[in-house]
Amino acid sequence: MPKLINTRTRIVDEGKPRIIVIGGGFGGLEVVKGLKGFKAQTVLFDKYNHHCFQPLLYQVATSGLESSSIVFPFRKRFGPQRDFYFRLGEVTQLKPEENTIETSIGSIKYDYLVLANGATTNYYGMKDVEEHAMPMKTIVDSIKLRNLIIRNFETALLTDDPELVNSLMDIVIVGGGPTGVELAGALSELKNHVFPKDYPELEMSQMDIHLVEATPKLLNGMSEAASKKALEYLQHMGVKVHLNCAVKSYDGHETMFNTGERLITRTMIWAAGVKGQPVQGIAASSLGRAARITVDEYNRVKGYENIFAIGDAAIMTGDAGFPNGHPQMAQPAIQQGRLLAANLRRLISNKPLKPFKYKDLGSMATIGRNRAVADLGKVKLKGFPAWMVWMFIHLISIIGFKNKFFVLLSWLMSYFSYDKSNRLIIARPKDGVQ
Repeated sequence: MPKLINTRTRIVDEGKPRIIVIGGGFGGLEVVKGLKGFKAQTVLFDKYNHHCFQPLLYQVATSGLESSSIVFPFRKRFGPQRDFYFRLGEVTQLKPEENTIETSIGSIKYDYLVLANGATTNYYGMKDVEEHAMPMKTIVDSIKLRNLIIRNFETALLTDDPELVNSLMDIVIVGGGPTGVELAGALSELKNHVFPKDYPELEMSQMDIHLVEATPKLLNGMSEAASKKALEYLQHMGVKVHLNCAVKSYDGHETMFNTGERLITRTMIWAAGVKGQPVQGIAASSLGRAARITVDEYNRVKGYENIFAIGDAAIMTGDAGFPNGHPQMAQPAIQQGRLLAANLRRLISNKPLKPFKYKDLGSMATIGRNRAVADLGKVKLKGFPAWMVWMFIHLISIIGFKNKFFVLLSWLMSYFSYDKSNRLIIARPKDGVQ
């Protein structure tokens, strides 16, 4: 019988201030980068050993990109940085009174703690949906979804039951934000340009893509013009858009809506909302709406002096123009991470802190080849210009030259051929990966 390994964090106390960052998303990365060269120990904890570029997860799920092209190892990114430590582990509890965190690999003390552990999928209490729907938050989620979609089509070839074939080919996407809209567009391109070649034995008219949104419009964080244009694009591509419609239940086969309508599908993708995932030990009085951690203008957690929260994990209501907190997107996390790194330097050097003010750089969404919408301040773009801006912004934001190169290469090949070459099932059902 193999001997159990007794793990511990193994980080020596060198007498320097220790800053622990929980989570290596967009915000966490900026904090670590901003502390480079500062005389403090920086410790990054994450349950994965890599950063994932979440805005392009849907392209992995729809066979457009290799999974390796949107992830980047923390140790490769920060390896040369002095006084930096990465530990692969999950934080299970905070003990603020002891300035200690408990993790899956042991406990460790901190002088300053940064909670940048992001958000998790919000199923709004619907346990059946949580059990059967597919989320879209991690690289593992995207691979599982790709496996499921392609396996369902392979299975559809093997049956003469029309209802079963229909349920295997139909896809329901819940949530009309950027993720849902982009997924719907990518799946429509698969239906119209790729699957007919892969599955000539199947009748593609039986494949229906449903996009379900509980409010009266798509892309609620964007302008009315962008919302209407996105709807027009999707409907032109054959996507069936259901507005003012919410899911009541889903058992893995039948979807029930609040309108009384029912749909049969073996694939429901849940992109309808997120919520915070506060670590045990944070006082309930410090939590705001959707379990996000309440912070002041310095991103300091309510009720604590040396604990901070940024990005999707935090809600700051004092920033003018954002009474319900900042949008849970990459830019607020990036900007908060940069300022917090600078403020931690100031705090340790006994200098006054600077308050956070979000600079809205705009929003955008792509709906497929040559189709996108972008709100860039007073500038509103649509069609090919918006699509080019979307590609440029996402490309320069990806970590690593090699990743940028392979993403660009994949996009160019797909543009000229409509081919999505990564149509792979990388596990069998018995392997435990859907």
